[in-house]
Amino acid sequence: MKVNNLSFGSVTIDGETYLKDVIIDNGSVKKRKKEESKKYSERFGHTPLSPDENIPWVCRHLIVGAGHSSSLPVMDEVFDIAIRKGVKIVVMSTPEAVKHINDPHTNLILHLTC
Repeated sequence: MKVNNLSFGSVTIDGETYLKDVIIDNGSVKKRKKEESKKYSERFGHTPLSPDENIPWVCRHLIVGAGHSSSLPVMDEVFDIAIRKGVKIVVMSTPEAVKHINDPHTNLILHLTC
């Protein structure tokens, strides 16, 4: 996979541009469906990454690109699930996260704004 362009609010992967958050799940790009996490927005001041989402757990490493300013909250419960599943989670800025798009055994969640 190749990231052709990354800017605030968009990412182009293999020539296709995405304007919403995405998940890279074993080489497949999918839209992040964060609707289930919106109920936590008031608590965090932003829609967080919650365990209610379809997180791509079939991996050894899960990299969360938490936005250009690393502002996406990740709920503690997500880290708890990762420990139980034996998945190492690393949270970093989205520009740093996209550098790992081809790391073996690694899935990504990319927040494209903040």
